[in-house]
Amino acid sequence: MTGAGCVSWRVRRYSQPPAMVSYERLNPEEVQFSSSALLEPPPDDSGDAEAKAEDLERPLLDQTPQCTVTVALLTLGGLIVVVFGVWLLGTVFWLRGPPSTGTHKPPPPAAPSGQSKGWQGGPQPESCSLIPEAWRFDCYPERSVVVTEEMCHQRNCCFIQVSKAGSPEQNGVPWCFYPPNFPSYELAAINETEMGYSGKLIRLQKTYYPNDIKTLQLDVLYESNSRLRVKVTDPAKQRYEVPIDVPVVKEKAPDPLYTVEFSKQPFGIVVKRKQNGAVLLNTTVAPLFYADQFLQMSSSLASNFVYGLGEHRSNFLHDVQWNTLTMWARDAAPVELTNLYGVHPFYLLMEPNGLAHGSFLLNSNAMDVVLQPAPALTWRTIGGILDLYMFLGPDPGSVIGEYLEVVGKPAMPPYWALGYHLCRWGYDSSNNTWDVVRAMRNYGIPQDVQWNDIDYMDRALDFTIDPVKFSTLPDLVKDLHIHNQRYVMILDPGISSTQPAGSYLPFEEGIKQGIFINKSSGDTLIGKVWPGLTAFPDFSNPDTHEWWYQNLKNFHDKVPFDGLWIDMNEPSNFFDGSIDGCPSNDLENPPYTPGVLGGSLRAKTVCASARQKITSHYNLHNLFGLMEAKASASALKKILGKRPFVISRSTFPSQGVHSGHWLGDNRSQWKDLYMSIPGMLTFNLLGIPLVGADICGFSDTTTEELCVRWTQLGAFYPFTRNHNTKESKAQDPTVFSPAAQTAMKEALLLRYSLFPFLYTLFHHAHLSGRTVARPLFFEFPTDQKTYGIDKQFLWGKSLLVTPVLDAGVDYVVGYLPEGLWYDFYTGHSLVSKGEEVKLHAPLDKINVHLREGSIIPTQRPNTTLWVSSGQPLHLIVCLTEEGLAEGDLFWDDGETLDTYETDQYAYVTFRLRENTMTSEVVHSHLEASYITVETVSFYGVKSAPTSVTVNSQEAAFSYTANQVLTVSDLGLNLNQNFVISWT
Repeated sequence: MTGAGCVSWRVRRYSQPPAMVSYERLNPEEVQFSSSALLEPPPDDSGDAEAKAEDLERPLLDQTPQCTVTVALLTLGGLIVVVFGVWLLGTVFWLRGPPSTGTHKPPPPAAPSGQSKGWQGGPQPESCSLIPEAWRFDCYPERSVVVTEEMCHQRNCCFIQVSKAGSPEQNGVPWCFYPPNFPSYELAAINETEMGYSGKLIRLQKTYYPNDIKTLQLDVLYESNSRLRVKVTDPAKQRYEVPIDVPVVKEKAPDPLYTVEFSKQPFGIVVKRKQNGAVLLNTTVAPLFYADQFLQMSSSLASNFVYGLGEHRSNFLHDVQWNTLTMWARDAAPVELTNLYGVHPFYLLMEPNGLAHGSFLLNSNAMDVVLQPAPALTWRTIGGILDLYMFLGPDPGSVIGEYLEVVGKPAMPPYWALGYHLCRWGYDSSNNTWDVVRAMRNYGIPQDVQWNDIDYMDRALDFTIDPVKFSTLPDLVKDLHIHNQRYVMILDPGISSTQPAGSYLPFEEGIKQGIFINKSSGDTLIGKVWPGLTAFPDFSNPDTHEWWYQNLKNFHDKVPFDGLWIDMNEPSNFFDGSIDGCPSNDLENPPYTPGVLGGSLRAKTVCASARQKITSHYNLHNLFGLMEAKASASALKKILGKRPFVISRSTFPSQGVHSGHWLGDNRSQWKDLYMSIPGMLTFNLLGIPLVGADICGFSDTTTEELCVRWTQLGAFYPFTRNHNTKESKAQDPTVFSPAAQTAMKEALLLRYSLFPFLYTLFHHAHLSGRTVARPLFFEFPTDQKTYGIDKQFLWGKSLLVTPVLDAGVDYVVGYLPEGLWYDFYTGHSLVSKGEEVKLHAPLDKINVHLREGSIIPTQRPNTTLWVSSGQPLHLIVCLTEEGLAEGDLFWDDGETLDTYETDQYAYVTFRLRENTMTSEVVHSHLEASYITVETVSFYGVKSAPTSVTVNSQEAAFSYTANQVLTVSDLGLNLNQNFVISWT
């Protein structure tokens, strides 16, 4: 390492911690990087593996710029720029354009203090050309701006125009990027504390964004052996922090899985996995920014395998080829490269050796998260603080559990929430809705919940009923309850502000209580949604929660609904900002605007400068859906005295504690059928396992084949609902041909038969933060073939679903990881070496396989879960080659609050060893005594038994050529231990 570039330092440990910490210099070989180094100039991006391996050991910021580029070259470059000016203009607009037609004016460029604009009148340093394209961090991220060399140099950054002849992967390479010595913060002091380290960061030179915070407080907290927290704040002024509860830890982790090292100048932090030295976080790769409205931190990544970072429509595995993921809650039908309904700045990363870690930036302001092929990631947010968590796993499931220890584990849903839900915007009357319910019963098609969209309301007013078209709605709900079914209706947050005085109490009481969002002037902000001009409740205000509860209670007295669907809660607004527009200030026009749809923060929502109880909407916008869900769940608990059921469109970390989520306004297209799987898997990573897409599609008109295939897949969504819009034809199962009806009915009965297994998975999600639907690599983390699979998924660790996602086919190709698998329906076994297999898939079948070593509790299905949940159990035991298997079952009354926490539950484990299966009632409860085990099927019994005993008594059995042993007519009480063995 030469010159006066980045100097890396490591904390020197003492047996007795000193008051100050001394440093020793880090040699390059002591920092392990996962990809090519920043200063190695490869001949091209396809260089050999040996050259790239050498790059791993090089520092990323270490050299002083050298002014060796000749004037002649500069002149030639200038001529090229002139000749290709028109092409440059069009190309840059294409490269840097936002996902909308909106524009944003960037701040005027400013050179660091004490320096002249440009490179002091000379050429840019040669070191700029030595930075590989993959390691170029964008110095001019503003959109809709044609970045010229002069503009770039005014920011003291490197400018290299990427050739048009480059490969497609090069299209996102920034032309303006940071040089190796770009000014950043300096670590002026570091002290060891009871929880880790505390440091002081100082900035000596200004950046090109206004209001740099020159002195920062650094806190590095060893919160647990697998969790590290890095918090950077302003010691002189309290800045906005996200108002969600996170653990407050007072004891330092005794044996962390990580080590932490610091770079002094420029400041950086390096986090390594202690087990193998893998670098999980390295912020020395690019300068740290911490201005009032522009905070940016970059890090190298340990691999390209990045997941999470919702909510976006994309493959499950994110593309790291210059992929910017913008986060700002927005009412927008799901399309690629667009900020959607929710915001989740958390990612899971699979390391090359099968280990996993995660990272979470606790920040609710608008942000861009930039992935680039180094691989590296940049967090770029416009407010709040930098509050970064690292989760060390080491397996992917543990990472999710550790993340949910911070933001909160998902609530246990009521049992009926796992049944089939049916909805439509366009029933137009309660009698039409009732007719659909009756038709479903007549055809014997399972249904637990009926919904209504906004057409049940009087003029789209919350807490009202259309007095003519929906006059029989209370009778419909009563009939649903008689048949052990449930009713859910929609509520939007917009409250009409234009009704005659004395005619609409929700608005009038809201004004009196001061619970609406206000303009920056202090007057109520008025927008427009379905009922016309509206005010928006401020759910950051506790008084709003009480107002919401009172209105829900009053409505429940008229229509005894069972759950809530909260929509339009980004919040959505048909105006940009308000009826009066928005003021011109720094909140509405920040120095940097992330790549939001519409080009401005106020696009189709309320003004960023609007005032709420806690702070401005600028800070709280992304929390609106979470806060409304919290108010809704709390109100339902008080009204019903049971577990609440809430489905929300907008979400934020900790949402799963209060609600589930559906994936928004999809379309009746085969691509949308497929895209629902990545969406479902992503939200399971994000702690919201109760998730699903609108079965058969919300908009457009479905086909019979698509709807059958979608119902089959939807039967394996954790939350399964068929819903569509009034512009489309009805698509409930009863409107299709008899063959289609039968196929859909069988798919739903299959789901209902698996209810005990699914319910137990939700218990583990609630208790331990596990996923319900999960990607294959969670169970096979060393098999990299599974890392990109998002057309198949698992329920738990043992049930593999391989749906048909294409039109006109009667087969599907799926991947079976290495091991022994059993066909769910027949018990036929298949030994896989980790390979793709072609599976027969006629229109009436979805392929389901069971993994060796599992015991799956199933139940005789019926048309409602109330009836199904009382039916006898059928256990499916899937033997390994060694004859082993295990499983479990959680059981309670399905509705009571906090049954696990108050010991009102049963928990039973099942184990098979040496031809003997045992059940053990780990925790007993009366509810389990109502359930019997009727049948047990053993898949993979290699030879026909001569005898079978049940609790030491001889029992009848059957054995088939495909090695399935079945013992029936058992009548075993689930609440009592039993033993089944064979010889």
